[in-house]
Parts: sequence; C-alpha cells; structure tokens
Amino acid sequence: MTRRLRRVPVGLLVLATIPCWPMPAATALASVAAVVALGLPIERRLGSPRTALVLVALELAVAGWWFPGSAGAIGPLPAVLGLVLAGSAVLQPMWRRRIRLLLVPVCMMPLYAGRPADYAALLGAGAGLVIGPLLRGRRTGPRPEPPSAPEIRTLLALVVAACAVGPLMATLAAHAEGPLAVLRYVVLATPPDPADLQAACTDPQLSAQCRSLVAQLRADGLGPLLLSVLPAGLLLLAAEGLRRGRRLGLWLAVATNLVLALAGALAFDLVPRLLAPGAPFDDTAEAVAVVASVTLPLLVAGLLVALRRHFPARSDPRRVRAAWLFGAGGPLLACGVSLGGGWLLRYDFEPVPSFTGLLLDLPTRLLPVGYLDAVPPAFVARTPAAAVLLGWAGTAAWLAVLTGIARTYAGDLTPQGGTDAARARRLLVQHGGDAMSYMLTWPGNTYWFSADGRTTIAYRVRSSVALTLGGPVGAPEARAAALDQFSRDCLARGWKPCFYSIDADTALALAGRGWSIVQIAEETRLGLPALTFRGRQWQDVRTALNRAARDGLRAEWYRFRDAPPAIAAQIHAVSAEWAGAKGLPEMRFTLGGVAELADDEVRCLLAVDTTGRVHGITSWLPVYRDGAVIAWTLDVMRRAPGGANGVMEFLIATAAQHFRDEGAEYVSLSGAPLAHREPPPPTGLPHLLDRAAVRLEPVYGFRALLAFKAKFQPQYRPLYLAYADPAALPAIGRAVLHAYLPELTAGQSVRLARRLLRPAKPR
Repeated sequence: MTRRLRRVPVGLLVLATIPCWPMPAATALASVAAVVALGLPIERRLGSPRTALVLVALELAVAGWWFPGSAGAIGPLPAVLGLVLAGSAVLQPMWRRRIRLLLVPVCMMPLYAGRPADYAALLGAGAGLVIGPLLRGRRTGPRPEPPSAPEIRTLLALVVAACAVGPLMATLAAHAEGPLAVLRYVVLATPPDPADLQAACTDPQLSAQCRSLVAQLRADGLGPLLLSVLPAGLLLLAAEGLRRGRRLGLWLAVATNLVLALAGALAFDLVPRLLAPGAPFDDTAEAVAVVASVTLPLLVAGLLVALRRHFPARSDPRRVRAAWLFGAGGPLLACGVSLGGGWLLRYDFEPVPSFTGLLLDLPTRLLPVGYLDAVPPAFVARTPAAAVLLGWAGTAAWLAVLTGIARTYAGDLTPQGGTDAARARRLLVQHGGDAMSYMLTWPGNTYWFSADGRTTIAYRVRSSVALTLGGPVGAPEARAAALDQFSRDCLARGWKPCFYSIDADTALALAGRGWSIVQIAEETRLGLPALTFRGRQWQDVRTALNRAARDGLRAEWYRFRDAPPAIAAQIHAVSAEWAGAKGLPEMRFTLGGVAELADDEVRCLLAVDTTGRVHGITSWLPVYRDGAVIAWTLDVMRRAPGGANGVMEFLIATAAQHFRDEGAEYVSLSGAPLAHREPPPPTGLPHLLDRAAVRLEPVYGFRALLAFKAKFQPQYRPLYLAYADPAALPAIGRAVLHAYLPELTAGQSVRLARRLLRPAKPR
C-alpha cells in the first residue's frame, strides 16, 4: 500500500483536495485547469518529492503568512502557478520563456481587480521564480538564445489582451480595488447607477443629465451590451493580429490605445485638473488611478510602435478589399436602416423626431451608451421595435467592421511574381531533386528563392504556417543554407515554417538544427537496370501481364493535351466517378489529379481494350539530374469502375519495362500519406497520426495502397515532417488538412469529423 501511495502524483492529490477549499466555483475550476494542464507536466520533470516540497513551501508563504484568514477564498491556484514557474527553470529555454509569459496576466490582474487572490497569485509566481534556480542548480552549457520574433509577438499580444480583459475582470469583481480598476469606466461602459439616476431626475438643474441617464437605462438588451464592450473587443482583435505578426493588428492596437488614452483624459477631466490652481487630486490613490488611465494606453502604444519591425506580415489585397467592403458598407447599411426605420417608426419615439433630427442623432448610435453621459438624447424609444432599432444600429455597424478586420487575418500575402514558377522549374531541371520534387511545379504553390538565387522552396501558407512541398531544390551545396534562410524569412513574416514530405537527408539536416522530426509517409522505389519480373515474388505481376494480353488490353502512351477527345472524356469521367464514390473531396497537395495532367512533361499510360474503353489510368512525373530525366514518379492512378482485374499491376509493370528500356535508373511509386510498415510509438504525435490514418482508411485507403505497392518488391524510403515549434502543431495540423482538402465543404467537414471520431478498428 505504501508503494502504491508513493506512485500517486502529487498533482492528483491536489485535485482531490480542491473540493475541500471553501472558494468560489470559478476559482475551483481555474485551479483544476492549472493543475491538469500545467502542474502534472511540471511534476513529471521535477519528480514527486521535489514537487511536494515546492508546493508546501509556496502554500505556506502565500496563504499562511501574507493573507491570514483568506486561504479558503484563494485556494491552491497561487501555489500551482508558483510551482509551474519554478519548474520552468529546468525546461528548455524556448519552453521556459513561454511558460513565463504567464507572468503577464498574473502581474496585470492585481492592477485591475486587486483582490487578495490576485495578489496571492502574483506572490506565488514571484516565489516560484526565486525557487526555480535552486531546482536547476548551476547552469552549464551555452548561453540561451534571445527570444525569437514569434515569442516577442506573443508577449506583446498578451499585454494588449490583458489590457482588454483586465477592465472586464474589474467590472465582474464585487469590490475592484486595483490601481487600474478605474479603467473599467473607459474600456467597458457600464449602465447608470440607479442612485445617480434618481438624483439627476429630481434636480431641475440636471434635466439634461437625467434624460441622458434615462436613455442609457432604457437602451438595454444584447445589442447595447455588445456595443458597450466594443473597446475590449477591438483590443482582443488587435491582440490576435499581433500574435499573427500582422501589421494591421499592430496599427489597430496603437490606434485603440491612443483613443482609450484620450477617452480617459476626457472622462476624468485630466487636463482641467492639471491646469486648475491647487491640488488636482484629492489623494494619492485617485492620482495614481486617473494618471494610469492615460499613461498605460500611451505606454502600450509606444511599446508597439518601438517594436513595429516584428510585425511585417501584410494581408492578401483581396481580403483587404473585402475588409473595406465590410468596414464601409456595413456601417453605411446599418446607418441607412437606422435612418429609414427611424423615419417609419418616428411616432414610436418621444418626442417625435424630424428627418434632420434622426440624421444628426446617427453619430451617437455608433458610441457605447456609457460614453454619452454628457450628451442629452434628442429622443427616447417608447416601443420595443424602436428600442431594438436604437440599440442595434451601432452594434451592427461595428460588428461589420470587426468582421472585415478579422477576415484579413485569414489571408497571407505571399511574394510571388508571374515568372516564379518558370524560374523554379529551371532550377529543378538544372540541378534536379528527389522523386517528389516535380510536384513543386503544380498550381497553388508559392516559391521562395535564396538570396543568391541558387535554390528554391515551394510552399503554401495556411493558418500562418508556411508548409513546404518537399525540401530545397537547386545547387546541392547551397541547400543546407537555404533551410536556415527560409526559416528566418518565415519568422520575419510572422509565419511558422514546417517542412513537409522531405527525404531522410533533409530531415537529418534539420534534426541537427534542433527541429523535431516525424515520419508521415513512406515512398516506394523500384530499381530498373536489373528488373526481370522473375521469381515467385513476382507471380502477381506476371499474372496481371498475362491476363491483360488474354483480355485484349493494350498499354497506350499519351500526352494529355494530345489525347483524342474520346480518351480525354473517359479520363475525366473515370476520375470524377472515382472521387465521387468516396463522399469526400479528392485530396490535393502531394496527390495529383486531372488538372496536373495538362503538363506536357507528364506522361500518361492508359489501359485500353479493343473497343476503345479505358480500364485504367496512370501518370508519370519526370525526375531530373543535370538537365536530363533519370527516373519517373507515379502520380495519378485510377481504375475505371468495372475495369479488368489486375489492370493497375499491368500498367505499372508495363511502364517500368518501358522506362528501363529508355535507360531510366528507377521508378518511384510515390508515397502513401499516413502509412508505414512498422507501427509507430504508442504516444505523442506519431500515435495521433496513426489513429487518424486508421479512421481515414475506409475512405482513402493509404495503407491498402502501401500494401499494393509491396507487390513490386520496392525499396522503402521514409518521408518526414519537420517542425521547429511544438506549440505550432495544432496550426500545422490545420495547414496540412487545408492543403490536402482545400475545397472541403461544411457537410464534408462533418462527415470527415465523424470518421475521425469513430472508434478505430484494430490493425
């Protein structure tokens, strides 16, 4: 029993004690999330004895000494945060810096809400930073590298997001006492206080203020609520842009902070106070709060401007034009509806407004109601329909603006000229590449070129991930340097580089640079000089050749552009029926289709019977070296419904014999995504990819394809995915999915999700 107890993680014991703490439900949920997401992984690195010692020390310091009597309300969250920050000292520098980004919200919450739990969290985090070096011991090895551009962008995004969330937390807190709690009146406009309303409406001298407060009180509902949190929404949207490295997000954050600084100065009469004789503030606390409401947004804006070089990413011009359409057309439409509807419902307002009055009142509909204390309303709504019209006009206008800005984040502007594809093809023909390199000539790719122009990399940007199609192509001695240069250029643009479908040599070079490597496919190659199809292992192939001769099938070579109309029509029909039978769209990216057959360098081999019917289709991509074709790669492989048995074996064997007679070195049967002969480790990303492959097998049959290729006794060459940032794996997964299925509809997405969530069948 004692040994079993020793094996129980300390984090699980902490989870078991959380219900015993008399604390709010929100604090309990936050504590559970912190223990599960952060505490347990740190414990695996520190070990249970050291974890228990650190937790006890932190709990005594935070709850028992600094906040006597409040430990129940605080709970174990401060100690867990301290443990996480202490454990970060034993992690790699990249993860250490990222975990310490937690300090941003931890340090800013006491400035806004100012609750004992906020100060306790700050104290626990600080104590964890002090304990951390003691756990790590004496530092050895090279000095850690400075933070990268993505980490700087993430830090600034957290600062801006905290400036948006902090006032919301101060508003939700029962008694917000932080020095910056006053900012909740600037960032989040709140409804009027009933006592202020009664005092204003009983004083004849305050009739204008009374009408303004009445208008605010009656402008309730979801629309005015959304409009009230507009500044916080703008800051959160800007923070997301900063995280993505967007120049638009940078200037949106700067502009919003400048407007908030101006609003704070106006709301608290800062300039008149400073110019008036005597003491401008009643006490020090008021001075700090009022001055902070202006200086904090100014400091954030200045910091962003100073670090603007880290935000070079610009959006696709098409999405920018769409954003202008949303940003200009949405408010114009909302104002038009408000003006026209107000005129039709003018008798539902008190007093009845004129058309000019409705027009002059439009600007007030675009501001949160909390900003209109000094603006007496021209009229108020007397019916629900009029209240909805007044409450939603500004909300609809700003939602359109925010939607337009958010849409620009989804499109990445890639530097591509009209001659890039031809230039990349020339490098491919001149220097050659691997068996998959010809795919870089396909439509949809963007091309990066090294500074000396000797190497190129084909890539696609999806979800801020620069997903390459293979490794560098060009001069062999310059390819290693191209890996580093491409990665630096991607990070400078706000993208996460990811090398996809690379060979072992490129993967080894990246692994030496600290990248993580995962096998994602297995290429099969068939050597040609000694190919004879003799022996028992070739029995299936010989049977297919003999059956084809007996059934009158013949192999015919075509350039797709030169194929007779009847043959071309059958190719289109076979491909369409093959794709439609799956219920999901045809995969792209490293898997070609009919569109890729139009290249004159691609050769098509068809199985045609005596009546002219096409039974099977294959296409072959050239592999270059020093300007000459030295091998061929199988791409499209389609069998017509009801086609002859063994037709694909017949076509591949015939093509191999033909290329052997031409002097080619090998044929590649291409790679099968998410398929490999040996089962992956039962944990980590390889295990997740294996589970996805099992669930997708009934649709795309990658493993069946790999088993089919085994009939040709091939040589197996693994293909890899390389990534530098493990935190980018979710974005990389989305990028790969979008690259393979760019035309995935909503219904197909649901069917795909069902297949992925379906229980896996045993291997």
